[in-house]
Amino acid sequence: MLHLAQEIEIEFKNLLTKEEYMQLIQQFSIKDTAFSVQENHYFDTPGFHLKEKQSALRVRQKDGSFTLTLKTPITDGLLETNQRLSSGQAEELLKHDIFPDGEVKDFLLNLGASVSSLHHFGSLTTKRAELEYRGGLLVFDESSYFDKVDYELEYEVKDFKEGEKIFFDFLKEQGIPIRETENKIKRFYREKVRQES
Repeated sequence: MLHLAQEIEIEFKNLLTKEEYMQLIQQFSIKDTAFSVQENHYFDTPGFHLKEKQSALRVRQKDGSFTLTLKTPITDGLLETNQRLSSGQAEELLKHDIFPDGEVKDFLLNLGASVSSLHHFGSLTTKRAELEYRGGLLVFDESSYFDKVDYELEYEVKDFKEGEKIFFDFLKEQGIPIRETENKIKRFYREKVRQES
């Protein structure tokens, strides 16, 4: 049974060119005021234990609040385990790698992760707008990390099959090619490795 701090995330995503992104923003009349900014701070062990398990750990900072989220793979989506953090807990984690007690820590220990060896790898900033669309949520993201900026369209849904059809029909109608799109944390780590090599 799912704990209240857990939810199943079903989303489809597609990277966009800047031109495709701007065209969609214009087409849906999305104003600058509709965008919010959030910062994702990513964590893993030096040996990328979580990445190896197709999992991801982040602290999301948005509107002055902090949420610690662990994403782990399940059939047809991801299981998100969320935990609100106080600003003090977030600072201890971000600056001193002191991990707070709670649902996320318990879940990590169940995964066999060494919580004491987790550390902050860096941050990614996303400017985001959301729009209700055919029973789901269309999400327009402009993300910057290191010296890179990318553009992405996400579609968050409750039903995998129906959502998949709506999303791919939408891309086809817009003349946007389907692009193999990794999630943000994978793109972030890929760029980090590229920067360091």
